[in-house]
Amino acid sequence: MPRKSLILFSVCLATLTINMSAMIVNIALPTLAVELDATTKDLLWIVDGYNLAFAALVLAMGSLSDRFGRRPALIIGLVGFAASNGAAALADSSGSLIAIRFVMGAFAALIFPTTLSIIANTFTERRERATALGVWGAAVGVGVALGPVGGGFLVTHFSWHSVFWALVPVSLAAAALAVAFVPESRDPSVPRIDRPGFVISVAAVGSLTWTIIEAPEHGWSSGLILTGFGVAAALVGLFVLVERAVAEPMIDVTLFLDRRFSAACGAVTIAFFALFGFIFLITQFFQFVRDYSALDTGLRFLPVAGSIAVASLVGGRLAPLIGTKAVVASGLALLGSAFLWISGLTVDVSYATVVVPQMVMLGLGIGLVSTAATESIMQVLPPSRAGVGSAVNDATRELGGTLGVAVVGSLFASAYADGLRPALEGRVDATHVERALESVGYADAVATRVPGIASAVDAAFLDGLAFGCVVVGILCIAGAVAALAALPGRGFVPPGGYETDKVPDGLDGRSLATWS
Repeated sequence: MPRKSLILFSVCLATLTINMSAMIVNIALPTLAVELDATTKDLLWIVDGYNLAFAALVLAMGSLSDRFGRRPALIIGLVGFAASNGAAALADSSGSLIAIRFVMGAFAALIFPTTLSIIANTFTERRERATALGVWGAAVGVGVALGPVGGGFLVTHFSWHSVFWALVPVSLAAAALAVAFVPESRDPSVPRIDRPGFVISVAAVGSLTWTIIEAPEHGWSSGLILTGFGVAAALVGLFVLVERAVAEPMIDVTLFLDRRFSAACGAVTIAFFALFGFIFLITQFFQFVRDYSALDTGLRFLPVAGSIAVASLVGGRLAPLIGTKAVVASGLALLGSAFLWISGLTVDVSYATVVVPQMVMLGLGIGLVSTAATESIMQVLPPSRAGVGSAVNDATRELGGTLGVAVVGSLFASAYADGLRPALEGRVDATHVERALESVGYADAVATRVPGIASAVDAAFLDGLAFGCVVVGILCIAGAVAALAALPGRGFVPPGGYETDKVPDGLDGRSLATWS
């Protein structure tokens, strides 16, 4: 096998491992709700603890890997990822599992930016790199498939602990491949980490996520929640001011003045906002409303996973031919249409004739957007600073995923509680009412003991799912319109007349940001 192919295989296995972790936990959520007595808020944090640490740290980790070496960063990240998964398998409470998921997300943040930067430094010609990015995107799709299917098999035949144990050997195998095949690359000129910017960015993302997840419990218009949103907004503004003022910022925020860069980042954020929100809800729909086993649920994710893989490859080929604009806008339009369709799900909906086409539409949209938009982001920086570009791309993915789970989960929780409360009050003890409103798993258990409650629980669940899906659908359609306005079309030539994305003589990373 050619050396480049072995490098690509190694980084794709690392990428697949991270995405399996994100997906495999979702399939275990209903089991965790019962066995760890986890509320909906606990489940949100089990998913978003990982996503939040990932999103908050990935920019800094990308800079560190650029400066000190991408190969050792990848290896250390994978070994640490294996160890944290082993620790998660030993957790005995939702609180300890949430804490370990934060650690796991930190190691994932070290791994992910190195995969894209290694690709950028290995595949320097645009068409070759676009194809490699398509394969990398397909690895994401494979992770989406293997996570639920593998997780479903493990939960059904063993226990929820096994979904974490299974990732230990996979992570170690990826680390061994990195040792054997991935070459060293670094850029010693990369500046030191901008500590004020790093602290402020972590605080901004953390405060926003906490506020969204806590909103259903306290009320979206409560003083605490409005204060939380105000603090998050103020921190974002402060981050921009600090990054503009320091000599060596964590990220050059002026990059976002390039509409092609900012629109591509926005498209990736929306796509993963939609994907993670969908998976959080549909997993519980299959297991709580349709009463599928964990394995049956995992198998039913194959259409979305397969279509992500196919569309990622196709999107990588199409972007250089017909332009990023057409590919990304089409993908977001497919996503929006799929979510608006999904909002009409009923208890007895046909999986084969309705849910499968919905999942295919959603997967095609994700695949088209992620590869084409990623390729657009990576054009802004030269290969020597690929860690920064890949970290920005990874940060937008994880920020989108984090907010997708938080926002969609919180919208669902609010609508679900509002719909279920009238059916329970007067028929169920007050203590049980509050627990049922906090946890779909608990409400499902109550429904087995109180006649006539089951249909109310299902109806409330579908109300929450519909509300979340309509919001996501509208967001995706708005994103498609923005992509048409901002992203480059067919035949686009960067200012200066260059038609490839190799670095012209005399240009450094900062000037290339303007050139491209």
